[in-house]
Amino acid sequence: MIPMDEIDLIEENQVLKAQNKALEQASLALENQLQQFKDQLQNLTQTLDWFKRQMFGRKSEKQITLDFSQAELFANNRPDTTEPTQGTEVKAHRRVAKKKHGQDLNDTGLRFDDSVPRVVIDVPVPQLQGPDADDYTVVGYNEVNRLAQQPGSNYILVYRTAVVKRKSDQSFLPSSAPANVLEGCVADVSFLAGMMVDKAVYHLPLYRQHQRLLQNGVRLARSTLSNWMTRAISLIEPIYHAQWRSVLSSQVLAMDEVPMKAGRSAQKKSMQQTYFWSMYGDQNEVVFTWSNSRGSQHAIAQLGSFKGTLLSDGYSVYEHAVGQLNKNELKITHANCWARARRYFERALAMEPQLAEQALDQIAKLYRFERQWREQDLSADKLLESRQQHSEPIVRALFEWMFTVRHDASLLPGNPLSKALHYAMERHNSLRVFLANPFVQLDTNHLERALRVIPMGRKNFLFCWSELGAVQLGMLQSLMVTCRLHDINPYTYLLDVLQRVGSHPASKVDELIPRNWKQLFAEQPMGAACPQNTIMIASNTFKRVAQVAKHDNTLEPEPDSISTA
Repeated sequence: MIPMDEIDLIEENQVLKAQNKALEQASLALENQLQQFKDQLQNLTQTLDWFKRQMFGRKSEKQITLDFSQAELFANNRPDTTEPTQGTEVKAHRRVAKKKHGQDLNDTGLRFDDSVPRVVIDVPVPQLQGPDADDYTVVGYNEVNRLAQQPGSNYILVYRTAVVKRKSDQSFLPSSAPANVLEGCVADVSFLAGMMVDKAVYHLPLYRQHQRLLQNGVRLARSTLSNWMTRAISLIEPIYHAQWRSVLSSQVLAMDEVPMKAGRSAQKKSMQQTYFWSMYGDQNEVVFTWSNSRGSQHAIAQLGSFKGTLLSDGYSVYEHAVGQLNKNELKITHANCWARARRYFERALAMEPQLAEQALDQIAKLYRFERQWREQDLSADKLLESRQQHSEPIVRALFEWMFTVRHDASLLPGNPLSKALHYAMERHNSLRVFLANPFVQLDTNHLERALRVIPMGRKNFLFCWSELGAVQLGMLQSLMVTCRLHDINPYTYLLDVLQRVGSHPASKVDELIPRNWKQLFAEQPMGAACPQNTIMIASNTFKRVAQVAKHDNTLEPEPDSISTA
């Protein structure tokens, strides 16, 4: 028989154990909640640091390495015993003597080439026109060059054709105006080319171009400019498709996507989010295509029958597209960008500075080797041999280090370093492709620089009003960006191909893509009838130069006032 006192103690002990267990569970729940708050605070802090860097920080991805030791750092505090630089003594400091320009300054005192028109203005000398003019003689000229600007202006070309009547039968000869690029259009080819360049190269929306026309005294409907733009881009569409075929024939193709709002959404309340997909070929050619989604179906349709190596970022759509295309025996190799993997480790510097710095140092070695080999202009065989000898051991050691660090139990899944290791280890095969192919670059930075025109245009004209406008903008930007990559004046190129495409054989349309056009037609491009070299000068100071020669479009000086050189 157990005494009542012991029974009460046993029951009290059980109650205390239950309460203790409940307290332990509550404490564990609070610890889990506290850890969640810590993780959330950590993510928000990283996001805030990222926004601070975007607003106020350094955006360059170049790694700053300090090659001097701490002793050398403090050694800079020693007094300087070298001779002072020659200069002028000023009250608060010593002003360094000005350096003279070297070969970058020509004998005219202004840097410009022969394509820039010059207007020579003779400054009157009162002594040469006074009563004692016979006592003076001109022995030479002193020239002072000043850079001037002519405000955006428009011209009206008046094609005047004589009306001829035959005397014998009193009949009139048929007469017609010269052929125009767009049938029934009142805009000259020079205006169309300028409008397209302003839109694509200088990101000037059509409504701003319309405002400029109004200021110049030309009154047109804004829809008229849109119509002209649409018809003009339709002329260069065959050239765009020819360049697309040229890009798909590349051995290595870089691919990326960039967002752009275009067209009304289904609710008719806002513009829908669409995407430009860009492809960069191995002959410095770029093609932009448009899609209303970011799915893999458009990437598959865009690649078509491409056979080679596809270089992209870590977006899973590209890997899925390569897998689908390889089912059709296209044999596409997928390579990933090292710059994207590096950015994940850079974001982990705040939480894991030592470990993240180790990964960044190894990746920096790869870039230093690539820069040296690029400066040496190595052949493909030499480059492949150098990568196998120097870069391959670095990559192998780096992934072994990643494997070891990733399995550290103290590294939480929410840690930025864990995300960086997960990103790189999942793509370790694609990141190694450059070691076996000398034509594959280390990253897609060259493509990112090329597609920067889309975000720059998005900051100016915000969106494309229709899907057709987005498609045609991609066509125009494809040719304009390629012109920049091949150092071609985009206005000169459009001025020529808009006039040439109508009579050029369709079987030879490949000759009109910028890369081939530069070799075939760049030396003697087709020009426009508008006086490009006309200079307008203020009438209250100098006389106006507006004469245009009948054939060679050169300026004719007015006597005793202005002459041209």
